[in-house]
Amino acid sequence: MMNKQTNRFRSLLLMAVMMMVISLIAGCGGNNGNSAAEATAAPDAAASPAAAATTEPAAEAVKVRLQLKWVPQAQFAGYFVAQDKGYYKEEGLEVEILPGGPDIVPEQQVAGGSAEIGVDWVASLLTSQEQEMPLVQIAQIYQKSGLVLVSKKESGISAPADLKGKKVGNWMGGNEFEILALFDKYKLDSNKDLNFTKQGFTMDQFLGGDIDVASAMTYNEYQVVLESGIQAEDLNVIDMNAEGVAMLEDNLFANKEWLADNKETAAKFVRASLKGWKDAIADPSAAVDSVMKLAEDGSTTAEHQLKMMEEVSKLILPEGFDSAKMGYTDAAAFQQTADIALQFGVIKEASKVDEAYTNEIVEMAAQ
Repeated sequence: MMNKQTNRFRSLLLMAVMMMVISLIAGCGGNNGNSAAEATAAPDAAASPAAAATTEPAAEAVKVRLQLKWVPQAQFAGYFVAQDKGYYKEEGLEVEILPGGPDIVPEQQVAGGSAEIGVDWVASLLTSQEQEMPLVQIAQIYQKSGLVLVSKKESGISAPADLKGKKVGNWMGGNEFEILALFDKYKLDSNKDLNFTKQGFTMDQFLGGDIDVASAMTYNEYQVVLESGIQAEDLNVIDMNAEGVAMLEDNLFANKEWLADNKETAAKFVRASLKGWKDAIADPSAAVDSVMKLAEDGSTTAEHQLKMMEEVSKLILPEGFDSAKMGYTDAAAFQQTADIALQFGVIKEASKVDEAYTNEIVEMAAQ
């Protein structure tokens, strides 16, 4: 039989061994106080950064509003195609296309912050810039003017000089300056040598014989005349481009203050838009499908829009024009537009052309 001292020694030894075991278990299973499961999970997460990255939220799309100058039609088909084909989305943009109308002035909408980018004719932009609206042109979509004067051959108007003594119509309100430049070139006084009158937005006055000569856009009103049953060979046409008095039309312009902080966004918008225009020109029928989804019911026909699309293509990509230059602003053409605008009082002082437009955004879009 063991004495009490021996029993006490054995108890102390057993207690010491147990404490060592507990200490070893804690040391193997712990990691700065974490459980074994936590210690195993941490290295896995660190070793798989790609998996961790997938949990981050996707970048939010940048919102851009485009203000058109008129209601949805093939005149703006490239933007609708870019929207339908997801080209804006591919650039990380959420684009809202705002329709225009007779009471909408795109420059006012963009200057006031209701849209970031607008579409209008260059003469209208020059007027707004002179009024100190913070606007700058960032792309020139139409490289040629679509404005013509059309007359029936029976009127005997085969050249501008023949306009003398005739009743010539135009919509006015900023659409008349190319015609005035034509009169000036041929030394025709619009108050004395002919009757220059306001024309409605239909071709009824011309078709009914109330005016001898009508203003027409190649892609719209001229097509209306043909659709009425009059043959092209029974008409005479005076082209502003051929006469050297053309002014640039549909462009893209932006709010300067917005653009200063959003050049990359603007470039993405232009890149996607030009891609849409190229597709629209390559496949007019598909482009018209995009237009007709947005056109007001009963306001037009697919046939009319298809012809419009075909004619618009000739203004965006004229014969012999380098497709790589789509969207670029031609310095000489812009200067001619500014000179005509000054000559006929659209603007009171010569435009600061070097500040009126920039090709920087189109160049960024091409990269």
